[in-house]
Amino acid sequence: MATKKDIQLASDIRTTTSRLLKQFRKQSSVVPVSMTEQTTLSLIDQHVKILASELAIIERVTAQSMSQIINHLQELGFVQKNTSKEDKRKIYISLTKKGKGTLATMRTVRVEWLANALDKSLSTDEKSLLEKAMTVLQKLLNTNT
Repeated sequence: MATKKDIQLASDIRTTTSRLLKQFRKQSSVVPVSMTEQTTLSLIDQHVKILASELAIIERVTAQSMSQIINHLQELGFVQKNTSKEDKRKIYISLTKKGKGTLATMRTVRVEWLANALDKSLSTDEKSLLEKAMTVLQKLLNTNT
């Protein structure tokens, strides 16, 4: 059972990550897509081609919601739908050249902002501590509770 200290730490992590996410949103506000759409673009990039149903499962949204996300990204010219040659019922989603470029721009803007913030705000020891904390945070992501 979680202790008071665990509950406070959980609250602090949630608050801090929420604020950090808001900063990321500010950095990528030049691109006309939501955070979920940005995440979807990243997932498509990681998988090269993926079914909409698979994206919905990964993003933990309904198939209908994912369909709306994909349709919006297609309208913007960021993704394309390709019918499977093996099974005509399956439609794979992949990034267009424009989608790849947009995703690269978003990543560059965010990474540069964060790198500058790290450089200006943290000492060498604090950066080292943050590197060590990344392993722990990634472990939290893999916890299914």
